[in-house]
Order: sequence, then structure tokens, then C-alpha cells
Amino acid sequence: MVVITRNTLSFIKSFLTMMLLLSFMNCQDKNDDTPGVEIVEEEPVEETFKLPNIDLNNWKVTLPVGNPTEVKPPEILNYATNETLKPFMYNDSLNGALVFYTYPGASTANSSYSRTELREQMVPGSNTTNWTFAQGGNMKGTLEMDEISRDSDGDFHRTMVMQIHGRLTNEQRDLIGEDDNNAPPVLKVYWQNEKVRVVVKALKDLTVSDMEILETDSWKDGESYIFPETVGFDKFTVEVKVSTGRIEVVLNENTAKVFEGIHLEKWGVFENYFKAGNYLQTKDEGSFARVKYYDLTVSH
Repeated sequence: MVVITRNTLSFIKSFLTMMLLLSFMNCQDKNDDTPGVEIVEEEPVEETFKLPNIDLNNWKVTLPVGNPTEVKPPEILNYATNETLKPFMYNDSLNGALVFYTYPGASTANSSYSRTELREQMVPGSNTTNWTFAQGGNMKGTLEMDEISRDSDGDFHRTMVMQIHGRLTNEQRDLIGEDDNNAPPVLKVYWQNEKVRVVVKALKDLTVSDMEILETDSWKDGESYIFPETVGFDKFTVEVKVSTGRIEVVLNENTAKVFEGIHLEKWGVFENYFKAGNYLQTKDEGSFARVKYYDLTVSH
């Protein structure tokens, strides 16, 4: 007769329980299809990077450094790795925007303010081919004021985010004895006090001669309009439509301002080009602005 004590029986029960547990765990490792057991594998979390919808093949950029420095196509296409451009023009890849950063620094010959601003080039790398109001043009951009400094009164500084700039042909330049092809900007679009303000040029005297009309001093800032909508630091869209004697500016695809009349009809003597970016309108020490462009398109 075999005699089993209570202690021996307890040991046997514990041993069998342990063996059953180990057997179950071993089956679970070898067979992912164990009934009632669902194995869930976590997928790695990946960041989604976005690029701005901007084709830079027909744009050059002016920077607030150098004399000032300009970068044209095709070099501008490598802005993400261009050491000169990287501090001033770079991607916000999380939001899909192209950032234009500027501060008071180098300025062009006909301005005292600095910019990180694109200039349209209908022929990549060349400034000599431009367009007239008779030919027409359309520029549309979605942008956002990311950050901008304040003046001594606590008010935000302002910056120009779009322009239509005039240009003299070589013949016009020589006719009036100028040393460059510069003509005034006929349209200026500002981010100002959290709103969008637009200004067009007007003649000081409608009786000027055909030669005098080419002079910068013959023109002044004319009609100005501030859109009632506050854009603040939110994303907004501006579209500029140009035709003979007419400029239409549309904010957020629902509010439009039309400029037309004799002054713009006479402006037809000039060639033009679009500009877009960040043209800071102050030289205050420590001032700066960052403007984001999500998309920018031009057609003629």
C-alpha cells in the first residue's frame, strides 16, 4: 500500500498547476491563432511631412543680406539645402508652408526697407520678359502671418505680402535717361493691424506728357482700401486679377475690391511683374516678421 502524506499531495498539486501554466504559455507563443487570444501588433507612428504648393521655376528671391543677395532659378529650387537661403526661406513641413523670414538689413536701390520676397520671372533667370495690363494676369496665394514684432506703442509692425510692380522697357529707360528699369509698384497688398490693406497708384497730374508719365515722381499712392475682415494670425487667401485698366483683389474668395478708371488705364504704358513674400515696412531695431505661404500660383 502506497501512503501519500498531505504535504506530498500539496506538492503534487502545485507541480501540476505550474506545468499546466507553462504548457499554456508555450502554446500561446508558438500559435498566434490560439482560440480566445488576440495578438495585436502596434504599428510604428510616422510623422506626415507636407510641402508647400509653390512652383519656384518662375521666381527669384531677394534677401535682407548682401547688396542685397538674390537667388534665381535654378538655384532657388534647392532652397532647402542652400546655406544662403536657409535662414530666410525654408519649409514648415508639418503644416506644408514655405516660410519667409526677414528683418531690417540690406535693401534694394529704390527702397529703404528689407525683404525676403519673390519676384516673378516669366523666363526663368531673366527680368527682361514681363507682361502688360492688356495681356492681363492672375496671382493667387494662401498665406498666414506667423509672427511679427511690435513698435514702441505696442502696435504690430506691418509688412507687404504681395505687389504688382512696374518696369520700364529698355527704350523707355533710355528715353527718360534713367540708369535702371525701375518703375513704381501699381498695387501693394499689406498685412496691417491684423487686416489686409491694398493701395493702388494714381497720377499726380492727368495731363502729363507721354515722357513724363514714365517718371516715378509722376505717380503717388492713390486709392486705399482695408478689407473689413480681420485675418489676424489665421490662414487667408488673396487673389489678384488684372486686365486692361482694372485690378480686382479678392480676400478669402468672398470679398472683392475693384480698382479701375483713368489712372489704371494710363498705367498701361508699363510692363509689370508679380511679387509675393515678406517686405517688412520698418527699420526699427529688433523688428522682424515671418510669413507663411501655403500655395502660390500665377497665370497669364
